[in-house]
Parts: sequence; C-alpha cells; structure tokens
Amino acid sequence: MRRTSNRTGDHAMTTTPAPVVLDVQGLRKRYGQLEAVRGVSFQIHEGETYGLLGPNGAGKTTSISMICGLLSRDAGEVTVDGRKIDTGAVAAKAAIGVVPQDLAIYPDLSARENLDFFGRLYGLGGARLRQRAEECLELVGLADRAKERTDRFSGGMKRRLNIAIGLLHSPRLLLLDEPTVGVDPQSRNAILESVAALSREGMAVLYTTHYMEEAERLCDRVGIIDAGEIRAEGTRRELVELIGQEDQVRLTATGDLEAAAKAGRAVAGVSGAAVVEGRIEFVVENAGTVLPSLLEAVGRAGASVRGVDLVEPDLEAVFLHLTGRALRDAE
Repeated sequence: MRRTSNRTGDHAMTTTPAPVVLDVQGLRKRYGQLEAVRGVSFQIHEGETYGLLGPNGAGKTTSISMICGLLSRDAGEVTVDGRKIDTGAVAAKAAIGVVPQDLAIYPDLSARENLDFFGRLYGLGGARLRQRAEECLELVGLADRAKERTDRFSGGMKRRLNIAIGLLHSPRLLLLDEPTVGVDPQSRNAILESVAALSREGMAVLYTTHYMEEAERLCDRVGIIDAGEIRAEGTRRELVELIGQEDQVRLTATGDLEAAAKAGRAVAGVSGAAVVEGRIEFVVENAGTVLPSLLEAVGRAGASVRGVDLVEPDLEAVFLHLTGRALRDAE
C-alpha cells in the first residue's frame, strides 16, 4: 500500500498500491572463504526511504554495489522499475542514481561545471541540463556556491554536491552509501533534509548507515544487517516490538566496564550487554525483577555504579537484542 512521508515509522495507508521500485531477492557474494552477503532480500516502494542499518563490514556497500550493477553477484536477482539489473544492463541502470561513499567529483571544477560534465555523461544537455543543475543545487543548498571551485568546499559541501550529481538524471531509485560520514553537523542535517524531501516527492531511496539516529529520523522502514544477513526489517515500531517485554537498562559506572558487561550478560534474564560511550547498556526481561541480581553481578566484577536509567528501547537496543552486542561495538 502507498506510504505517506511520515518519519515516525507508523504510516498512514490509502487504498492506492505503491509501486515497487526496487526488488532484491537472495543476493549472495563470496570473497574466498568470506561470504560477505548471504541471501539479502528486500523491496522498496515509490516514495519510501529504506535504511540498511549495520556496522562497517556488515555487507552494506557490497549489497549496494551488486544492486546498481557495479559488482557481479554469485546468486540472486535485482529488479529496478521493472527491469533486471546486472553488470551489463546499461539501459536499465538509467533508473538508478548512485551516491558512493568515496567522493566522485572533480576538485578543479566548479560545482556547476561538475554537474555539466556528469549531466552530459547521463545524456543531458541544453536547457534541460541547465534546469536540472539549478534544481539539484537548490535542493542540496549549494545554489549560491555554484561557480566556486570544489577544492574550496568543506567535506560536507562535497558530499552534498555528490548527491546533486546522483540526482541530475531524475532517477527512480537513489542509492546513498553512508552519505554523512565525516561531515559537519550542519551539512549532515542538510543532507538528511534533502533526502527527506526526495522521498516526499515520490523517489525511492536506499540509505545505508551505521548511525542509528539517522535511520530512526529518516527511514520509513529499516533492515538491520549484520555479517552479510538481514536479521530483521520493519518500521521502527515493528523492530522495537521484537524486544517484546524486554527493557533497556543503562548503567553509569566507573571501573572495569567490559568485565562488568560480561558478568551482567551471564545473569538470568539478560539477553544483551555492551559498553557504549562510557556506559553499560543491557537488554533485560522484566527489569524490576532482574535489576538487583544485575547490580550485584556488576559490582562483583569491579564496577562502581553511579546511576541507573530505564530507557525506551530504540534501534540500538534492537541490534543489541539481535546480535548480543552494541551497534557501535561492531564497528
């Protein structure tokens, strides 16, 4: 069914079916003994932003490379806008816009000159190219810097120009691979706002990230990927409901936090434990019952607890529940 542009993860539904723009079935890729992608399957509808959330090395970039036809696959099938995609499907790839992790711009050209160059590669020219360049620069907030050489741009501005280049030919599907890595907060916010605007206009977006807060803010649905497999997918609410009656307990403590997390993990009723930014986070069943035993185990392991918080589960807690470790620890 058609999804509205609601970023809470709970979507109003109408009677009009939303077309499937991307259909991925059973993707597999092996490098020697390492199976980097193991049976990845998902769909993205028109006007939907789908997030692949997982740590570096989880298989996100390999999956995107196979989806856009840059990398051959060992098994599986990819269909974009009704057309099969493989490494030789040149015409079918025209429906895809790609924004890679590595910057794909020429530093000695201005922003506008970069767009002119890439636009011609897309087969654009004349008034149509000028119009699309202006629209894309406006969308990413670079219209006032169009004539400036890009070697003078900040890292965030270069990332935003990268997105503009991927949008020039008005693709049906936009693939963004970790587009906010290493950018300043202002540019990060501008990128997220630009992506949200594209979704509202009906574009299908595949967004890979290892930032939980980005996935929660931006994505209609999220696939949690780890070790080459999608462990779970759904809206934020659907994913959090996987935890069931479990609670997220956050301990502020000093001492040997890693040993304390290990000791707490052995307590009955604890399904996950990790040290995150100087805290110990646990996923537990019925915190009121388990907490006394948990605090005792943590104390015996050499940690001195300064504060205890019971927090609403989020996607970080879901990842912890599914894998037994925190998303940040998996980096």
